[in-house]
Amino acid sequence: MNRNEKFVITINRELGSGGRTVGEKLAKKLGVPFYDKALIKAMEEKYNLSVEEIERLKGRNHSWWADFKRVVNIGQGMTNSPYYKLSTEVEPDLLTTDEMFKAEKEILKGIAEEESCIIAGRLGFFVLKDVSNRLSVLIQASMEHRIERVMRKQGLSREEAEKVIKKVDKMRENYVNKYTGTSRYDTRNYHLVISMDGKSEDEVADLIFSYLG
Repeated sequence: MNRNEKFVITINRELGSGGRTVGEKLAKKLGVPFYDKALIKAMEEKYNLSVEEIERLKGRNHSWWADFKRVVNIGQGMTNSPYYKLSTEVEPDLLTTDEMFKAEKEILKGIAEEESCIIAGRLGFFVLKDVSNRLSVLIQASMEHRIERVMRKQGLSREEAEKVIKKVDKMRENYVNKYTGTSRYDTRNYHLVISMDGKSEDEVADLIFSYLG
């Protein structure tokens, strides 16, 4: 990937690995926007970004995403959405309908066409696989690392944290399989696979930054 040209970095990560934080830190180092599921879903819901609406915007203006950003004031200041509050009852990916997926796919493509950026989750590794100047990263960690981080971040017991992690893992794997026909654990989908064990988020952000050259 050439970071002197327009690029996209996709980050897929396991819950509790710290991959989202790595993405935010890397975005700051590169001076590009960071988009995650919270922001993308908020755009869908608040601005009614259905497939039909996106197509209408595209038909009116080739640079629809750039115009949309200016109108709703999306930019560097919107890269710090709150840490996702875990729930033992439901996980956002489970709520994705076919129409929502189609809209999200168009949003991701629109982002990648208009600017360099980092995208966490939302099947970015699959949706944007044809982008030539792209780096796809999978960030993992041992179960112990993940349990301890979720316990610390969410104030859960060890048993609760492990239960949530296993439930979300299953839901996310089903989600990926449904819309891509592959597994999120298939390393052939990525350029880099990184374990967070024994590393801080800053160290991993630096590692990816160094890899870019």
